[in-house]
Amino acid sequence: MPEFGLFFWMLVSFSLLLWILKRYAWGPILKALNDREKSIEAALKSAENAKVEMTLLQSGNEKILKEAILEREKIVKEARELKDSIIRDARHEAGIEANKVMENARAAIELERIAAVSEIKSLIANFSIEIAGKILEEKLADDSKQKELVQDYINQINLN
Repeated sequence: MPEFGLFFWMLVSFSLLLWILKRYAWGPILKALNDREKSIEAALKSAENAKVEMTLLQSGNEKILKEAILEREKIVKEARELKDSIIRDARHEAGIEANKVMENARAAIELERIAAVSEIKSLIANFSIEIAGKILEEKLADDSKQKELVQDYINQINLN
């Protein structure tokens, strides 16, 4: 065991060292450690908040992506319906136009047929008149035949 004097001076030196450390070193060191602990806690809270925010943003992005996909599908569906409607209307209009063309063609054919029949009747009538004229010229070349023909007509008039 050491001597009492040595022990006393060691105790005084150690106490003085503790007081100096407490006064000038431990305060700033503890303050620095507390500040460091607080900054670490703040960083952890900030990281946790960022993680939560990132999760919210990710779910928000997924929601926006789903909405965009639904909107795209809606637009594509509307475009298909519009296309089908346009095709259906075009077919309907084409059918109506084809019917009009057919009716006009039928009417034109009927008019042409009537005109052709009328022209044929006219030609036949003209040929008949010419033929009758030639026959009458031959028959009526003689005066006795003319008188006989007139008499036949008169007899027919009386009979009718």
